[in-house]
Amino acid sequence: MQILITFWLALAPMFLTPKAAPAEAKKAAVARDYCKIYGAVYLERDPKYKNTAAYTVYLNEEEAFANMIVYRENNKLFADATAIWYLTPNKAFADHILYVTDNRNFADFSVHYTNVRSFATCRE
Repeated sequence: MQILITFWLALAPMFLTPKAAPAEAKKAAVARDYCKIYGAVYLERDPKYKNTAAYTVYLNEEEAFANMIVYRENNKLFADATAIWYLTPNKAFADHILYVTDNRNFADFSVHYTNVRSFATCRE
């Protein structure tokens, strides 16, 4: 009887622990989801609150290498399409919270700001 219990206890962690999602699946989900970001966006820059952000973003100076070309809207009501953001100064009023990093390698996607609303787009 002890042998069966020992055998069961040895195999139990293999069946009871949840399987971790592969890194490729997580990257693919991130690649698809960041195109849905629009509306009120809060850019978090404090590393203490990095875990409260939905995505990590890199602010790119070059339009050619950015994943998303964003137009900064002055009115929250008009930020109603993909890549059109109203940058809110208050985290409580934000639809999306993004952490801004200085290292492009740590970012989920990169952003470049444009001055023309019709140029706002998401590149997958």
